[in-house]
Amino acid sequence: MADWIYILNPNKDTLDGELSDKETMHRLAEEDPGLELWLSRRNRMKRGDRLWFFFTHPESAVAAVAEVNGEPWENLEDPGVPYLVGATLLPEATKALYRDPVGRDELGLGQVRSVQKVKPEALSVLLARAGL
Repeated sequence: MADWIYILNPNKDTLDGELSDKETMHRLAEEDPGLELWLSRRNRMKRGDRLWFFFTHPESAVAAVAEVNGEPWENLEDPGVPYLVGATLLPEATKALYRDPVGRDELGLGQVRSVQKVKPEALSVLLARAGL
């Protein structure tokens, strides 16, 4: 199993036309936890990997988590979105992170890219804060 940081900028990114902020993710975790997310490259994600959602605004922090449903697939319908991956938000862990997000400084994030592996030293903080 691998852990990934998935970057969301609520000022630019949407989730099925909705804002991609921590409030939306918190609500979706309860009401409709299944997601299809875009990837700029295939990555080596597998079923059971975790996606930790890092929100860039207004507070730079991880405030939601999902489990990957399967390997990413090529998106033939939209050339601007090369790959997609299915994931399911984890309701209880997302609630815990929503209440007590993990800040950028706790993650040791340098340059922010759309998707990157979680640093080993940050994983224990994420797991503890999410109650996993």
